[in-house]
Amino acid sequence: MEKYHLQQTIGQPVSCFGIGVHSGRKTAITIKPAPENHGIRFRRTDLPGTSDIPALFNMVVDTSLATVVGNQGVIVSTIEHLMATFTALSIDNALVEIDGYEMPIMDGSAKEFAKMLNYAGIKKQTMPRWFFVVTEQIKIEDNDKFVIVVPHPHFKISCSIEFANPVIGSQELSFDLSPENFIKDISQARTFGFIQDLHYLKMFSLGKGGSLDNAIVIDNDKVLNKEGLRYPDEFVRHKLLDCLGDFALLGMPILGHIKTHKSGHDLNHRFIKTFLARKESWETRPVLS
Repeated sequence: MEKYHLQQTIGQPVSCFGIGVHSGRKTAITIKPAPENHGIRFRRTDLPGTSDIPALFNMVVDTSLATVVGNQGVIVSTIEHLMATFTALSIDNALVEIDGYEMPIMDGSAKEFAKMLNYAGIKKQTMPRWFFVVTEQIKIEDNDKFVIVVPHPHFKISCSIEFANPVIGSQELSFDLSPENFIKDISQARTFGFIQDLHYLKMFSLGKGGSLDNAIVIDNDKVLNKEGLRYPDEFVRHKLLDCLGDFALLGMPILGHIKTHKSGHDLNHRFIKTFLARKESWETRPVLS
């Protein structure tokens, strides 16, 4: 009998708490197992009786500083690092309970989320996973930025970035996704920003929780964090992490090679809408394991 990739959830509830990078508020989350075909959903426990928010592209309400999903006026912000971790560990079904509107930033990476979910354990379910199997190229461009996907037998992602800053410059990375590779090479890459941008955000009551504890902060030609970088190319690794989280909002895994250049949350979201409109360029089906 042919065996397909099966849907997965976690083995037991796990919890953590931390500060929101933009709000500066402490929030706690609990991630719980969920049944087949449930998908990933967020529930605001501080607003009892409100509807759950599915982690899907059509629930995205803002992409200016982070990926924000909402349903009937209720939002959850900065979900991309946790969503990337669900993708990397092949977790299809989970309920994320949160007691505020912004996900905790932790150390600016997905390291703690990966640890939590590994501790919870991965539980196979009985229904097959469905995939978007890419059959022809889909591309979206915005000046010199682009996102493209081409057919590939597995899921692969390549990212490149360019900054007019000597600390970052031009970096690129290609990555074949597996739980082990993600934990070792991607999950620990932190978000980054420039000291002048942090001052600007705080003027507008944003970035209130941002600090050297949860971001790489650059001042002209130097990194202000005493411990330095975790990887020589930590910046593009974090960009790849963000892209994984954004593309997770398709709701199903992709078999294809995604390539991005200078993309951000907004372009990634626009790509998802283009991708789903191009029904002749992909098919959905279970895949043999």
